[in-house]
Order: sequence, then C-alpha cells, then structure tokens
Amino acid sequence: MCGIVGYIGHNKAVDVLLDGIKRLEYRGYDSSGIAFIEDGILKCEKAVGKIAELEKKLDGMNFNTHIGIVHTRWATHGAPTMANAHPHLDCHNEIAVVHNGIIENYDYLKLKLEREGHVFQSETDTEVLSHLIEKYFKGNLEMAVMEALKEVEGTYGVAAISIKDPQKIVAARRGSPLVLGIGNQEYFITSDISASLEHTRDVVYLDDNEVAILTFDHYETKTMQNIPTYKKVEEVLWNIDMIEKGGYEHFMLKEIHEQPQALRNVMRGRIEGDRGLVKLGGLISCEKELREAKRIVIVACGTSWHAGLVGEYMLEELTRIPVEVEYASEFRYRNPVVEEGTVVIAISQSGETADTLAAMREARHKGAKLLSICNVVGSTIAREADCGIYLHIGPEIGVASTKAFTAQIAVLYLFTLYMMNLKYPNNPIPSDMIKVIQAIPDKVQTILTMEEE
Repeated sequence: MCGIVGYIGHNKAVDVLLDGIKRLEYRGYDSSGIAFIEDGILKCEKAVGKIAELEKKLDGMNFNTHIGIVHTRWATHGAPTMANAHPHLDCHNEIAVVHNGIIENYDYLKLKLEREGHVFQSETDTEVLSHLIEKYFKGNLEMAVMEALKEVEGTYGVAAISIKDPQKIVAARRGSPLVLGIGNQEYFITSDISASLEHTRDVVYLDDNEVAILTFDHYETKTMQNIPTYKKVEEVLWNIDMIEKGGYEHFMLKEIHEQPQALRNVMRGRIEGDRGLVKLGGLISCEKELREAKRIVIVACGTSWHAGLVGEYMLEELTRIPVEVEYASEFRYRNPVVEEGTVVIAISQSGETADTLAAMREARHKGAKLLSICNVVGSTIAREADCGIYLHIGPEIGVASTKAFTAQIAVLYLFTLYMMNLKYPNNPIPSDMIKVIQAIPDKVQTILTMEEE
C-alpha cells in the first residue's frame, strides 16, 4: 500500500505534489520521493522516513516547474533506503517512474536487462519499469510505456515522465487503482481521490489495462493496444473537510466518532416507515435472481471478511438461505463450486481490493450473479458487479477500519431484511426488528460520550 500523485498544470507542481502526497501518507511512510522537469532537466529528490523529511530537503528551494510525480512508500522489495525510494530512473536519468503493486517476473526482467547493459541502483521490482521504458523509448513516452508493460506480469499503478517527451505524464493501471482528476487547466493522476480533492471533484477512474496521457491542455485514455477509450467523468461526493482530521488527534479517532452519523447515512431513505419495507435501489436490477437465490457466497478480505461472518449469521437465521464466507484470496486460487442460483457478494470498503476483485471475476466466469457492498462510488468492484449497495459514509483513511466495519454490518442487516421481504412477501417484518436498528446510532453516540470512562 503506497501513494502516487502526478500533476501537470498552471500551478507550481512541487507545492501541489507535496500537499497531495501528505494526504496519502497513511498509505506508506518509510520513504518518499519526487521527480519533476525544470529547465529541461529531470530533477529527483528522495528521503527516508516520513514526508516531512522530504519537505526538509526541498525547503527554501524555489522551483518553478509545472509537471511532476511523487510517491510515498511502504517497502515490499528492498529495505527503506534512499536507493529503494521511488521515483526510479533509467540509466541516463531521463525517465522517472513511480509504481504501486508487485511485478512478479521482475527477477527475469532485471537479469535480461542487465545482460543488455542496463545498470540497476536499487533492490526494488519497480526499477525494471524505468529501464524497460528506456529500452522501448523512440520519442513517444506513452508508446514506450505500453510496450514496456506488455512484458510485465503482476499488478501496477504506474506514472512516468521523461525529459525526452517533457510535456506529458503517462499513467497505466492493472490491479492497482489510479484516478484521473480533471481540474481547471490542470490534471492529476493519483492512487486515491483524496490527494486531488482540494483542487477538483471531477474524476475519471482508470480500468485495468488502460493508459492515461496527461498534457498541459488535455487528457486522453487508451487501451494497452493504443485504442482510444471514452470515459465518463464522475463527480466525487466527498468534500475537503471530510479528509481533514477536524481537530482530532488522528484519523482513526475521528472515524470512531463519525460512526453515529455514518450509521444514520447507511439507513437514510432505505427504511419505509414501520412496515419493515427496506428499499435498496441499487439491487432493483437483480431482484429476480435474489428472490430465487439458493445459496449466497460472501467474498472479502480483512475487516470486510469479519463483517461478512456477522452477515452470514443474520442471513441464514432470518432468510434460511445457506451462506458461506470465504477469504477472497483463497477463493480465486481454487476451483470453487458455483451452481445455478448462487449469488456472490463482494464486500470492500475501497472497492479496489485486488483479491476481492479477482474472486468476483472467478465467480462471474462460473456464472454467479455478483452483488457488491462498498463505499467508494465508481470504484472497480462497484462497476464490475451486477448490482450493489453503497455505504455512503465518506472516506475512511485510518488503516484500522472502524466506521466502515460497523456500516458494513448495518448494510448486511438491511440486506437481510430486504431478502426477507423478497422471499416472504406475505410475512411482514416485526416492527421491533426495524426499531432496533434505527436505535443503534443514538446508542453508539451515548457510548462515545462516555469515552473518558
């Protein structure tokens, strides 16, 4: 889990990049680095430790660049050192690359490149990308990136700049999220929308095996085969206040205290009076399959998996439909039985969890109906599901989940009531089952007022 920000536009890039990457420090904080083009020179600065260390190195310098990329790292390949920090450069310091993900065949690629004369400076898997792009560069950065990535096995969210094609940032995605932010005469590429939210709420979500080219006056997206794609611009519903600490010591504490409102948001407009009729508009297109469901499989990772375990108890007890909860990372690597009438529910706060997405794709291949429960509107899991339910709780930045976990349980309870309505339409849900969930936010609020005790 690392952070990427790229910027091209009329503002001073170094300031914009540092502000953006500080919002992603929760995604990695053992080293950081920045690369930018100024006066025809590719400049790169790195630091070990938190982003404040990188800021110290840049303090007092007056950079007038308007294009650059920055990264904050959580080490996977190689210790947190200056050499292993991103961005990584090619042999001639003309290309800079930042990368999230894991290149599974990097040993093979590195050996092959070394035999061709390339000299490596780090222990990372990422550095093979800068040398591969160098190998294929023939005057056009996006073509070099596309050719280089054809050799890569694994996952990546990558952004690159080059002094030999200095008016653009090229980014590409496979399995690691990237979002294109569209501002006023400026463009952003980020691994999380919070990094650009101060400047724009208009975004384009890149799909797997898609490339984005950002220049000073436009952007375009393509497939890895250089075929143009046409993307919908979506508006992020969050605002900048939601990604600030709001006076709390840290984000996790803030999000603990946001739980009462988060639970209210989950239920708002979804319960019709005291009749027990639950309305989940995102499931309308799947009602027939849900009514006829013979088995439910929940796939998730981490905290979402634990929420799924609670959902299993509720669904089996109240709907009498058999439910299994599987680690998404295991589901994708075996040969699961998915018979007719199976509904697969994927749970993910971000909507970008790679193992959960892969489990969904395996389930789709076997013919299951796919339902998603996630928080980020427009995320990959939400887009690839047949239908779904959003949490609508605002961003969760704390790595240890709090409000998303309780919101997922609340959604699973609402889903259980919804399934009871579908399966047994002539049996009204007892009013106390509605009242008990509606009382939860105030009860959580009461507990939080006793925090010191």
